[in-house]
Amino acid sequence: MAAERGTAAEALVGQVVLPGDLLLLPAHYDEDAEGERLQLSAGTAPQGRLLCGPGLRRSGAGLLVTKCGLLRHRPGGGGAYWVDSQQKRYVPVKGDHVIGIVTAKAGDVFRLDVGGSEPASLSYLAFEGATKRNRPNVQVGDLIYGQFVVANKDMEPEMVCIDSSGKSSGMGIIGQDGFLFKVSLGLIRKLLAPKCEIIQELSQLYPFEMVLGMNGRIWVKAKTVQQTLIIVNILEACEYMTAEQRKQALAKLSGN
Repeated sequence: MAAERGTAAEALVGQVVLPGDLLLLPAHYDEDAEGERLQLSAGTAPQGRLLCGPGLRRSGAGLLVTKCGLLRHRPGGGGAYWVDSQQKRYVPVKGDHVIGIVTAKAGDVFRLDVGGSEPASLSYLAFEGATKRNRPNVQVGDLIYGQFVVANKDMEPEMVCIDSSGKSSGMGIIGQDGFLFKVSLGLIRKLLAPKCEIIQELSQLYPFEMVLGMNGRIWVKAKTVQQTLIIVNILEACEYMTAEQRKQALAKLSGN
């Protein structure tokens, strides 16, 4: 009965979908052979397997929409479907790299505001080279770039600033001189895409440093305060500008 009310996923790619919509998959995805099940993962799709991204979950022989937005599809391998939305409220996900703001120290644990419904915890030992005698110099108000190792609805989110080999890999305390601002989660995913045109165009305008958090936060630092603010304004406007409008704006700035 549910299948009769559904719509083919391929026919809705690029269109708006609403929570509760049922998307039907092509027949070869319904075989459910061993090793051919739908994989709820954000990694690279093995040949023949379909990936279910943000805004979708498995429902029988199809996909159930859980958030409003544009349906997207990436071919290759088994392909991938996800919903591209302008969501700003962040829900912690294990493995995500985020920017947190230290709000308190509680014994050997730091509390961080990550934009979710509750703060995340970060142990002082979760930094490269940290020991009981060599503690990191973390103060309330500091910005921390880290990764979630625990994130589910039944437990407090937990972050670390080291990878599996104990190295920082770029994570840790972020410098004080930059500018922190917030954008939608959809824009963050665009900026994190390989060979992002927006990043490439901005890098030709001014040299700058940037940290992107999956929780919608961006930290930017350029050579001067004026250049930093220009980059911030362009990134904030990218959500409402076409590619052509963005190029025209950058051309005017580079001409000045």
